[in-house]
Amino acid sequence: MKKFPRWIVGAALPAFFLIAACRDNALVDAGHPVEKPGSEAAVKSSVTLTPEGVAAAGIKTEPASTRILARRITAAGELEFNARRLVHLTARTPGRVERVLAVKGDRVREGQVLAEIYSPDHLTLQAEYILVAERAKRHAGNPAEEVVDRALLDSARERLLLLGASPAEVDALGASPVPRPILPVRATLSGTVIESGVLSGDRVELGTNLFRLADLTTLWACLHVQEKDLAAVKAGAEASLKTQAYPGEDFRGRLVLVGDVVDAGTRTVEGRVEVPNLAGKLKPGMYVDALVAAGERTALFVPEAAIQDDDGRAIVFVKTGERTFTRREVETGERLSGYAEIVKGLTEGETVVTSGSFLLKSEMRKGGLEDEHGHD
Repeated sequence: MKKFPRWIVGAALPAFFLIAACRDNALVDAGHPVEKPGSEAAVKSSVTLTPEGVAAAGIKTEPASTRILARRITAAGELEFNARRLVHLTARTPGRVERVLAVKGDRVREGQVLAEIYSPDHLTLQAEYILVAERAKRHAGNPAEEVVDRALLDSARERLLLLGASPAEVDALGASPVPRPILPVRATLSGTVIESGVLSGDRVELGTNLFRLADLTTLWACLHVQEKDLAAVKAGAEASLKTQAYPGEDFRGRLVLVGDVVDAGTRTVEGRVEVPNLAGKLKPGMYVDALVAAGERTALFVPEAAIQDDDGRAIVFVKTGERTFTRREVETGERLSGYAEIVKGLTEGETVVTSGSFLLKSEMRKGGLEDEHGHD
């Protein structure tokens, strides 16, 4: 094997590395040096690509633009019964429970008979109504007596209705004057029996608890709104609820109340959201996490792909020339459908690189290293 003189080998090695370095930087315009990373100048450094470099890197850009951002506040809470659709049925007269026709958990409709009570007071009032009705028939055609009879009849009728008799049942007493021994207890709304307090044969007094009914087609989410968020939330705002039972599903409602008192312990105020529950998935007592609409604001956004991480700092590359791109440190905020809010560092209309940023960052770092070697 032919040996070369030692001086030729020593001259050839630097030339080899110079050629390799030139090949690595073929995509970068050598007329635009890059400052040393970590210095104040490096934050404002730029890189200029050749036309071939722009094509090879697949550089794509998009201007920073303002968008309307719907602000939302977060709050935790619990589901409760809608108190406007919750009723407590009690005995309206002393008596004995003859039959119980509904128990806890049953779904009932308005007007459905839930229990039957034998009541002496009910029998007495029916007899009084029958007597007054017969008296009115005898005095028909006597104007003076008719006025008195009508007043007595209306009074007896009203007292029967207050006991729970239906208008049809009272009217039937006039046509067929036979007292009914049983007083029905009817549901006053359509819903679910959530409490049943009596059994057949029980003795009841005036006010004895019989049933508790709830219409579960709407519920209240009682939220704990942080004191710092009070200025942003208003009654009428839309709300979105999430539960552990259905993590992938949002339940929409509306904020119907913002409380007037701050809890001294938690520094929160009650926020009440009314939420439809036609499918019955939501249950009173469930914990919920809510997002409540809190107005809108205008903010500057760029595509998330434009944001690069550089040693823990968020940066973008701004197009400052035909093929020149400048590194810019930015402060980001909220994310919205693939876009990132820019809180600081950009102005509207500035064009940022959305594809190819990684190559620009690599070339800039390479330039910095070369600059360091040049100062050795």
